[in-house]
Amino acid sequence: MGGRWVNSTEGHPPYTDQAQTPNCQLTIMDFGGPLLVFEVIGLVDRVGQDGKKYPANVGNEFYLEAGAIKGGKFYPKGSDKAEDLVAVDVALGPGNHFENFIHAMRTRKIEDLNADIAVGHLSSTCCQLGNISYRLGKQVIGSTKPDVFGRHEEIAKSWDKVTETVKGAIGYDLAKSTYQLGPMLKFDPQTERFVDNTQADLLLTRPYRQPFLVPKSV
Repeated sequence: MGGRWVNSTEGHPPYTDQAQTPNCQLTIMDFGGPLLVFEVIGLVDRVGQDGKKYPANVGNEFYLEAGAIKGGKFYPKGSDKAEDLVAVDVALGPGNHFENFIHAMRTRKIEDLNADIAVGHLSSTCCQLGNISYRLGKQVIGSTKPDVFGRHEEIAKSWDKVTETVKGAIGYDLAKSTYQLGPMLKFDPQTERFVDNTQADLLLTRPYRQPFLVPKSV
């Protein structure tokens, strides 16, 4: 049975509110070769006490044997010069992905969608898997180093970026506090279930409110 792993950690500013999701989060996914590093720095762009500007960032970076895909560009291994990605002829409907969804709802035409719902399902699943790891996580002391650091050097770089940003932008020293460390989860893409983790499986769905039910078999 083929498995894939996912891990999610959080560096959260020192205030308590009603938020249920972190504004700084690092999620790591291994696809059996390619590595996905999903880095979120949701703090508003601001200038820290050191006079340095700390920008917000939400980005996906793919690390492959031949190099990395970042910001819509390809960076060959060992080079910091960006190259254009191979052009792919893809038929898109009108508007961005938000407008496109509303447009297709109005026309009732599947062909107007930028992508089939199966593609959307696979994309959104990555986000959900990371959040499941986060929700199953526990608070650990800030000096704790996640085991995933040994998987790739870029993981440690992203973690340093998150911790440096919260410290410089809002004065939150993670080393003197705690953060939420999610467990390493193994996921079977064929059955779309976690491997030997019933607790994580329970978070793949939720109790539905009548009459708005989604059947088990669609």
